[in-house]
Amino acid sequence: QVQPVESGGGLVQAGDSLRLSCVASGRLFNAMGWFRQAPGKEREFVAAISISWSALSTYFADSVKGRFTISRDNAKNTVYLQMNSLKPEDTAVYYCAGSDRTTAQGMGVMTSKQGNWGQGTQVTVSS
Repeated sequence: QVQPVESGGGLVQAGDSLRLSCVASGRLFNAMGWFRQAPGKEREFVAAISISWSALSTYFADSVKGRFTISRDNAKNTVYLQMNSLKPEDTAVYYCAGSDRTTAQGMGVMTSKQGNWGQGTQVTVSS
């Protein structure tokens, strides 16, 4: 089973940038996405990217639009989440997930029981 592995988390100050990486052994799934879970809150969708007929599609949660970007390097089996202008409310454990059964937009409603998930990486943004 292909399991994504996240890296790149850390402690930063508000306004800083951070780039998360997600490596999937063997290959990337058609749709790859990032989710996050803050203490005491449910896991929420952040961003996703998918390929269909060689065309890339991306989809973002409203809370990160204009600040976060997502990209993928199929040759390196890696998906990146570039996070700019970080805010304290971005503090969470960030999870990478992949699925061949949905699209970038479809990942916006994907549950934790669907797809293949990584173990997460902590991002902490101090004010």
